[in-house]
Amino acid sequence: MMSDASEMLAAALEQMDGIIAALSLEQDDDLKGRLDHNWVTRWLDDIGLPQYKNHFDEARVDGRMLHYMTVEDLLSLKVGSVLHHLSIKRAIQVLRLNSYASNCLRRRPSDENNITPAEISQWTNHRVMEWLRSVDLAEYAPNLRGSGVHGGLMLRGVLEPRFNVETLALLLNIPPSKTLLRRHLATHFHLLIGSEAQRLKQECLENPDYSVLTATAKVKPSRLSFGGFGTLRRKRQDDSEEYVCPMNVEMPKSSSFLRGRVQIHEENLDHLEQMEDSEGTVKQIGAFSEGINNLTSMLKDDEFFQEISVKEDDSLW
Repeated sequence: MMSDASEMLAAALEQMDGIIAALSLEQDDDLKGRLDHNWVTRWLDDIGLPQYKNHFDEARVDGRMLHYMTVEDLLSLKVGSVLHHLSIKRAIQVLRLNSYASNCLRRRPSDENNITPAEISQWTNHRVMEWLRSVDLAEYAPNLRGSGVHGGLMLRGVLEPRFNVETLALLLNIPPSKTLLRRHLATHFHLLIGSEAQRLKQECLENPDYSVLTATAKVKPSRLSFGGFGTLRRKRQDDSEEYVCPMNVEMPKSSSFLRGRVQIHEENLDHLEQMEDSEGTVKQIGAFSEGINNLTSMLKDDEFFQEISVKEDDSLW
């Protein structure tokens, strides 16, 4: 029952994405267009890839260019690491999930008692290092500078399945011989991301196409490119080139992540209410909003009863 409610909520949110996206296109105030090349260079600091700031700045990469960036574009910007490609891919996905809000990333600790996956996905590289310090791994935290590790990448079970605790330990330079320290990291890492992400991680490991993500793996160009990065300015939405973050990239469907997205849509709806739209559009938004609220309530009820059922089963033992 809970999976049905989750799927229905995910479908409703996807439809709401379409409505909000359509309305945004009708407005001159394009959110992606607000993010200029100076903002993008600061964003590279936030996602832990400051070493590429000069290349991005020289190419004047802005929010729109990020949205349509291809693998070949990244290679022309001297980004050759597989890990760094995945870092940028998931960072762009986080921007899309947050409607390209310029202040969506979290740089400082907030309420540590009720952290959701949606909030963790917004963590900057600095915020991840703060988390490492909070779990007594301050000595290793500075090793994440320039690594490309941020919240969106770290949620390997929800956004990036290939990123796991072994990869994190490698980036932190914790040697395999320090088994207790690695176990300490794994314990806190799994507590942070939750059981749902761990289950998705296990499914990824069982996939025959699974390969271990390393810090040294390089991206191989799919073909010879003679156009250079300047061709990005002429990209069209129907371009057949391989996007760094595909337009149809799968969005997370876990219940905890979906509830975080509901909050994002509530904020978007507050903004849309200030726009001058037709009466029909307003009614459509209102109907979807009410449906999403009902599905969220169903999801909470299902999780509550499932928790009660588990406790009753445990008591029988």
